[in-house]
Amino acid sequence: MKAVLLTKYGGPEVLRLEEVPDPSAGPGEVVVDIHAASINAADYKVRLGGPGHNLKFPHILGRDFSGVVSALGNGVTDFAVGDAVFGVTDQGIEGCYAEKIAIKAPIIAKKPERLGHAEAAALGLTSLTALWAVEDTVKLKPGETILIQGGAGGVAGFGIQLAKHLGATVITTASARNHDYVRSLGADRAIDYNMQDFTAAVHDCDVVFDTVGGEVQVRSYAVLKPGGRLVWIAAAPAGFQPTRKDVQVLRPNVKRDRAHLERMLALYGAGAVWPPAITRYKLADAAEAHRVSEGRHLQGKLVLMIR
Repeated sequence: MKAVLLTKYGGPEVLRLEEVPDPSAGPGEVVVDIHAASINAADYKVRLGGPGHNLKFPHILGRDFSGVVSALGNGVTDFAVGDAVFGVTDQGIEGCYAEKIAIKAPIIAKKPERLGHAEAAALGLTSLTALWAVEDTVKLKPGETILIQGGAGGVAGFGIQLAKHLGATVITTASARNHDYVRSLGADRAIDYNMQDFTAAVHDCDVVFDTVGGEVQVRSYAVLKPGGRLVWIAAAPAGFQPTRKDVQVLRPNVKRDRAHLERMLALYGAGAVWPPAITRYKLADAAEAHRVSEGRHLQGKLVLMIR
C-alpha cells in the first residue's frame, strides 16, 4: 500500500510518499481501506518532535479516518467486509496517512450513508475531543456562558455547535474573516482577537474551552467567574501555574470508544451538529497540508482524500 512516511523530525519536507507492506487484522481487529484521513494540529507537533516524542522511524502519522472494511480478524462479529466505517486510533497509536489500517473493532463505528467519507474523517477526533471536554469533563449546563478560544478550528467549531445545542450562551474568538463562519455554527458573539483583547470584552464566564493554549490560556483565567471551569486541550506555556485558586482547571481524557462516535452520529442525525468546512488534499500533498495546518489560521478541517 501507499503511505506518507515521517522519515525524521523536521519540517513538512520530511514527509515522503512510499510503498509499505499492507497491515493484517489481528484478533479483535479489522483492516480498513481508508478513503479519507483527517489532519489534526497534533500531527505537525509530532512531526516537529520535542519532549515526549520518541518515535521509531519511518512512522505513519494520522489519528482519524473513514473507509471500508476489507478484512476481519478472529472474533470480530459486529462488522462485515464491505461495511463503511470511521473512527479514531487508540491513544498513542497513529497510522491513518495510508491506504489501509488495522484497528480494534470496538473503537470504530459504522458510517451512515448520508455522511461522506471526508466528513466522517473530519468529525472523528474533533467530535470525540469536544464531547469529552464539553459534556463529560466540564458538564456544560443550559443557561451557562462558555468562551471557546479559536472558534474556527475543527474541535472548537464542533464545541460551538455542541454548546449551543446544550443551551449555553456561546462566545468565541476568531479572526474577522471567520466571524460569519463561527456565527453559522451557533456562536452568539464573536471577538476578533486581532483587534480586541477578549479579557476586556468578556467577564463572568462559567466555562472557558481553550483550544489555542499558550498566552491565550494564561489570560483566560481573567474572564471566569468564581467557581468557573477552564478545560484545555492546548497547553499553557511551560512552567505556568494557574493564577487563581477559585476556579477548576481540567483536561479531558479523550478515550476512544464507539459510544462517543455514536453520540456524535445521534447529534448529527438530529441536526444539532454538522461537518466543518473541509479543505481536501491528495495523499501525495500531505506536506503542503501540514504547512497550512502549522500556520494555525485555517477554517474547519484539512482532509487527505486517499481513494
